[in-house]
Amino acid sequence: MRCPVDGFIAHPSLAIARLRLWAVLGFLLLLSGCATFAPSPPEDQSNICEIFREQPSWYDYAQESEQRWGTPIATQMSFIQQESSFRSHIRPDRKYYLGFIPGPRPSSARGYAQAQDPVWEEYQDQAGGLFARRTHMKHATDFIGWYNRRSQQQAGISLNNPEHLYYAYHEGAGGYQRGSYRGKPQVLRAGSQVAARANRYQAQLNACEAEFQCRKFYQVWPFCRS
Repeated sequence: MRCPVDGFIAHPSLAIARLRLWAVLGFLLLLSGCATFAPSPPEDQSNICEIFREQPSWYDYAQESEQRWGTPIATQMSFIQQESSFRSHIRPDRKYYLGFIPGPRPSSARGYAQAQDPVWEEYQDQAGGLFARRTHMKHATDFIGWYNRRSQQQAGISLNNPEHLYYAYHEGAGGYQRGSYRGKPQVLRAGSQVAARANRYQAQLNACEAEFQCRKFYQVWPFCRS
């Protein structure tokens, strides 16, 4: 009579192949789970009050970033809406050859703020830390605040000028100073949209911000008010 253990020992390569398969499947499930459990994009992205009602922790993250770096909450959220429409794991679409052969992505941009690898690594080294993730709103808002503070320091852009902050965000401080954005209609249009949305978000936030302040048990009015 053949023992099942004998069969396992007789075919070690098969057992190793099965272990590898389970490891790959587990890794894929882990990756898909990260995206599955990420917050869904807000239903009404035209209203910052509704956004924060769906995700009140996002207000906390944006407020912390504003206090640390100076970029207004409304501007941070306008940037994120422009870049990712509040989708946590979005990346630029691949180019396909012959309609089905996947090619490289046009850039390494990823996450809420669509930060690319080189500048994200700079942020991690200087401010965010090794475990900062582009797919987490806390780190995305902090990154935008950090980047805009750098644009202010390097290019002299006011933190209350969302349109030109966005031009520098897209082109880099050097590109902004050379005026590279002026020859790019798509970038000019996006900057105008960011500014208009930031102004609208700010007007909305003025009317509803009290909802998101002092809501935690350890926060005591009036010390938690901004």
